[in-house]
Amino acid sequence: MSNTGTSGRDAVKLSDEEVQALLAENLKVQVASNGPDGTPHLTTLFYIVRDGRIAFWTYGRSQKIRNLERDPRVSALVEDGVDYFELRGVSIQGRAEIVRDYEEIYSIGSEVATRMLNAESFEALGDFGRETVEKQAQKRVAVIIHPEHVATWDHRKMV
Repeated sequence: MSNTGTSGRDAVKLSDEEVQALLAENLKVQVASNGPDGTPHLTTLFYIVRDGRIAFWTYGRSQKIRNLERDPRVSALVEDGVDYFELRGVSIQGRAEIVRDYEEIYSIGSEVATRMLNAESFEALGDFGRETVEKQAQKRVAVIIHPEHVATWDHRKMV
């Protein structure tokens, strides 16, 4: 690592543009909520970025939603890389907003499905995709993570 007068952490931080690129390049986020006894409950979900915030949809009766209803504190991690000097990531601590409006759930679900299937557009998924999202949106809620603290790193900057 070059000696630029900055601390090691500062040297590997991602810029805002690099964070947005990392989030655009990856599909899955690891989300931790607090279980009833305080034990972290960790899940992996497909996500989108909306207005600079991670958003996803999930079943309304899932454990993570029951946890977030009781305690909206949430941690999320998007990371990639295999070798140590390739590792990069964004770790977010914040509050979860649970969205119960059908139109908003459908909108977020449509975007998630489009990303998951690497489609050109939601319309490209056809009637089956639209009908599937419509049915799923009735059973699901959406979650938007409002960041309070964000940590980033890119070990590629170390070489």
